Amino acid sequence: MPEHSQPPLPYRDGLAPLRIRLPHDDSSVLLLDYLQREHPGDDWVTMLTAGEVVDEKARPWTVESRYAPGRFVHFHRVPAHETAVPFELDVLYDAEGIVVVDKPHFLATIPRGMHVTETATVRLRRLLGCEDLTPAHRLDRATAGVLIFTRSRELRRPYQELFSSRAVLKEYEAVAGFDPSLEFPRVVRSRILKDHGVMVAREEPGEPNSETRIELVERFGDTARYRLFPHTGRTHQLRIHLSSLGIPIKGDPYYPIYTRTAADDFGSPLQLLARAVEFDDPITGARRRFESRRTLAG
Repeated sequence: MPEHSQPPLPYRDGLAPLRIRLPHDDSSVLLLDYLQREHPGDDWVTMLTAGEVVDEKARPWTVESRYAPGRFVHFHRVPAHETAVPFELDVLYDAEGIVVVDKPHFLATIPRGMHVTETATVRLRRLLGCEDLTPAHRLDRATAGVLIFTRSRELRRPYQELFSSRAVLKEYEAVAGFDPSLEFPRVVRSRILKDHGVMVAREEPGEPNSETRIELVERFGDTARYRLFPHTGRTHQLRIHLSSLGIPIKGDPYYPIYTRTAADDFGSPLQLLARAVEFDDPITGARRRFESRRTLAG
């Protein structure tokens, strides 16, 4: 779907409609046959009868519609029950087409997989009544801190390109282990790869594709507070780089050893915070800096 095109169905309670493209190599006679076989979790007869399933031009499909290879099916799905994340999403700034929030730990940025309604995007769309709210970048579900959204389709590209072009100064804070043999500040560079469907990323020999500057802020016993400046944005980069130094971030269930945790376990948040972002605004040219008000456990 082109970036500025409107979906043929409106958003519903903060959620965009879903879309299926009908494959060319299917022998179904009726659309209903295909939908019931390939997507059995939905009540297609009821949805089709009610006119809730439409094509790319917003024309309703019906229970008698013939299968049409290459065409699109748009519809709304009732989200499965999710465990509520018991922390608030705080708005830091809302003006000039952007919304800056202070995301809590355990709240995903965008709807994906098992996290749909309990995401920063859906919560904020509901809170502000703005369907076009879109994140300009992302934070891991486990990471708290500053997250920027745009209010209109026209602003998506310039703000997203700020992050993709590395024109944003990103400052993080972490509470992690302490090793007196390590000297700071230091720059860590490594090659990080992540396979699709695998929970953790890994470091491999070869040309580095990630870089983080790490500064020691304060020490308390065998733990310390660090300031992190990632130059790149590889998956789990900060977590991997601190773990590779032998000082993993407190509360990290992924590194150095992956440990499965329950979806409703909010007791040990990852001690990683997106403390601030700073950049030249792509629309006004003004220098902007937004800082989180959250704190990490010492």
